[in-house]
Amino acid sequence: MPEILMFQGTGSGVGKSVLAAGFCRLLKNRGFRVLPFKAQNMALNSGVTPEGLEMGRAQIVHAEACGVFPDVRMNPVLLKPQGSGKSQLIRMGKVVRNCSAREYYTLAEENFQIAKQAFDSLKNDADWIVMEGAGSPAEINLQATDIVNMRMAEYAEAKVMLIGDIDRGGVFAWLKGTYDLIQARHRPLLHGMLINKFRGDVSLLQPGIEQFDQIVPVPVMGVIPWREIKLEDEDSQNLQSKIDSEERLEVTVIRLPHMSNFTDFDPLKQISGISVNFVNSPSELGNAGLIILPGSKNTLFDLRYLHESGFSKKLKQLHGHIWILGICGGFQMLGEKVDDPLNMESSGTTREPPETSNSGTSSTAGRYTASANSSEANSESGLGLLQMTTVMEGDKKLVRREYQGKNWLAGLNWAGYEIHLGRTTFKSSQHEELVKNDPELAVIDRDQKVIGTYIHGWLESPEVTQKILALLSKETFDIPFSFQESKEREMDELAHFLEKHCEVEKILRN
Repeated sequence: MPEILMFQGTGSGVGKSVLAAGFCRLLKNRGFRVLPFKAQNMALNSGVTPEGLEMGRAQIVHAEACGVFPDVRMNPVLLKPQGSGKSQLIRMGKVVRNCSAREYYTLAEENFQIAKQAFDSLKNDADWIVMEGAGSPAEINLQATDIVNMRMAEYAEAKVMLIGDIDRGGVFAWLKGTYDLIQARHRPLLHGMLINKFRGDVSLLQPGIEQFDQIVPVPVMGVIPWREIKLEDEDSQNLQSKIDSEERLEVTVIRLPHMSNFTDFDPLKQISGISVNFVNSPSELGNAGLIILPGSKNTLFDLRYLHESGFSKKLKQLHGHIWILGICGGFQMLGEKVDDPLNMESSGTTREPPETSNSGTSSTAGRYTASANSSEANSESGLGLLQMTTVMEGDKKLVRREYQGKNWLAGLNWAGYEIHLGRTTFKSSQHEELVKNDPELAVIDRDQKVIGTYIHGWLESPEVTQKILALLSKETFDIPFSFQESKEREMDELAHFLEKHCEVEKILRN
């Protein structure tokens, strides 16, 4: 039987995913067989396994930290918020249904059974399983339907490390309050506490730790200094722009209300001289050398947001002058029209973008009201930057594979994945196709400075990134030979960092 170590937090964004990744790599580097597990995840960042199944990006990163291929058993239940209080429910990598929060909680026992079966199937393949909770176990209104925090920890017989973020202030109150609100039968599962993101002289914190030890019978086993982490963020509430003091190129990403897979741009953050700026206003587009329309979990409503907020007008003004790149849903928006005749995305009712605190997406757009006329509600005019239309039909496409470039990308091969709904049809041939044997996957209009693709992860190819940067600037950029190697190095450094600042032997001790 494996040892089970679990990371829970006093709230969202305290560093659970990062510390779990660090301990995955720490244990791997000690020669153990390590696997990650998170019973249920709510995120708009997802990825595709080699088998063509969908799971949360955070657990894919954890699998990479363990040195294993991602497996949907590591994240058996995934929720992807769609707005209007509804989420897409994915079990074992496959879409089941759309449901409201209330509907989802009625499925708690069913989901818990699936989570337990997935966890049990992993146990024979590992010496250690590193688990991650979600949000906070102190949400007393959710404890009865919990499948990811203390109830899962109890089933797995896990040692639970509770993480508090001191950078937000009040860390001792957060830790004490969480301890008090955890059900009494679950408190023995708490093995230790970690204070994360500390800035300054740790000796000044020591008196507080000593006093805290007198009132809470769970020891603090580490004070972890604040450190810039170059791993993918799970949640856009933690999404940060990267401003380079020696900036030679500004990449501007429009922060859509339902933005998904924003980790697509992480490779650009690793390149010296490039700033990556997430913006909420059309006025912030002026200095961009590249404007990116990211993926979206609700393309029609994010497209409506572009029209209503003034982004659409500004993008049309910049069309042909500044390079514009659309990825996945952003690619669909570049066309002349997006239709949803089967109501696969839209409902014809008032939609409210999910709040940051609940879904991990920005709520800057406010409320949008679809027309009562279903034909209007299920169709939206595009930006008109590419002569194409998209119809939301068929099954969600889930593919991970190698791609071969053609025309502008001729001779290049790269790995990536697709995760989208909809079929795109082109009305003219003014663009160049960029992928062999699939004319819809990626195109470029060099005269009008527009690129669109359904492929996620293509910026992780140094060769593809180099081609794009050559379009944008005459400057020469030092591009990492391998972004994956950079990620591996970051994971090793994180593991070493945690060895230094945590009482690792006590944490791992039975």
